[in-house]
Amino acid sequence: MHSPLTRRGFLAAGSGLAAATVLPGLSACSALTGADSDPDTLVVHSQLGTTAPGSPTYLAALDRFRKENPGLKVKNLINGDDLAQVYETSRLARKEPDVVMVNLYDKTLAWTDVGATVDVKGYLDDWGLRTRVLPQALAEWTDAKGRVRAFPYFATNWPIAYNRALLDRAGVDAIPTTGDELIAAARKLRAKGIAPVTVGGNDWTGQKLLAQIIQTFLTEDEARHAYSTGDFGAKGAREGIEYFVTLRDAGVFADKAQGLTSDSMTTQFNTEAAAIESAMSSALAKVPPKVARHTEVGGWPPADGAAHDKPTILRTYTLIGFWISPNGTEKIDAVEKFLRFMYRPDTVSRFIKESGRDMALRSDTLSTDFPLVAAAQRLGSTVSQALLPDVYVPPAAAQPLITATSTSFTRGTSAAKVRAALETAYRSA
Repeated sequence: MHSPLTRRGFLAAGSGLAAATVLPGLSACSALTGADSDPDTLVVHSQLGTTAPGSPTYLAALDRFRKENPGLKVKNLINGDDLAQVYETSRLARKEPDVVMVNLYDKTLAWTDVGATVDVKGYLDDWGLRTRVLPQALAEWTDAKGRVRAFPYFATNWPIAYNRALLDRAGVDAIPTTGDELIAAARKLRAKGIAPVTVGGNDWTGQKLLAQIIQTFLTEDEARHAYSTGDFGAKGAREGIEYFVTLRDAGVFADKAQGLTSDSMTTQFNTEAAAIESAMSSALAKVPPKVARHTEVGGWPPADGAAHDKPTILRTYTLIGFWISPNGTEKIDAVEKFLRFMYRPDTVSRFIKESGRDMALRSDTLSTDFPLVAAAQRLGSTVSQALLPDVYVPPAAAQPLITATSTSFTRGTSAAKVRAALETAYRSA
């Protein structure tokens, strides 16, 4: 069912890891010692369990699962952004966990191809869980060869949050719906000492917003081509880059955006130092109630002649999935029990109600305690959806694109230099 993973395979996939590498950020229960040959112990590797959104709900779910399955132990391994690296190292040592909870992005794009994880399509059907998955989620988790990389779980809406109180204070009468209106609003906000659009120009949040703006003049197929190949020379791509540069040099983004991160971005918005942010569901769920009460969600304003006739947002169903490792296939009965439990409607509903998570599974539950998340879920046809490039960017280009993003958010960088930086990120891919 799966091919063995070799060191050469991982190097070819761009990970560059060696089996004996000692990586920083290992939790106390290291993934390198995480494999457990006991058939009654299921080892799960996740980013949930500390401060990540949804962690309390996840830990509570594990407790319920243990009580319902007293003969089955669950060992929970926790890592942050370095989870993919830690997992790859443990797999090279053949000591990987049984189930991995992580998103489809960068290194993980290669996992099924190199045998680091297995195609779960057969399990999805045999266990009768396919009907629980939203069709678009299943499509996003299916690769070009028809393999389903993982069991879909978390999704996200990624709208633009507008602090109406700050806009009103600056004399901005309405949410901007065009580029010109956004520039005018930014000038008024700056005159009041308020940062306009805060963005993590030095990490993935800035990379996503940059990609969204570049798509202003691109169809979905054109955007897919640009981010799959690194070819930003088409007329629409060049116009999108020029639109971004126009907004940036007009002062639309917070000062020194090229050095900001997702944490500094959310801090600026949540403390009302900035009026606007591009915020995925997990960030919307963290907006303090006193700020959320006067915040609205919408899309990013397009320019004249845009390919999108409405403000744009991003959506994705690939935020977290349950990947099954080769070790996990040796405990497939335990894995099945765990996934059936996590797919149960009551478990899914608790993530929505308690954590404000968007899900890749069918559910009638709404995030009523997280008004901005619920508002984003209701945007529907009032916005247009731009392409999230994550599953199209070659793994080797993912991190270089972050460097290119920081260059792009540096004021004064020409459109030609922005394009060059983006295309250079693909040269080693």
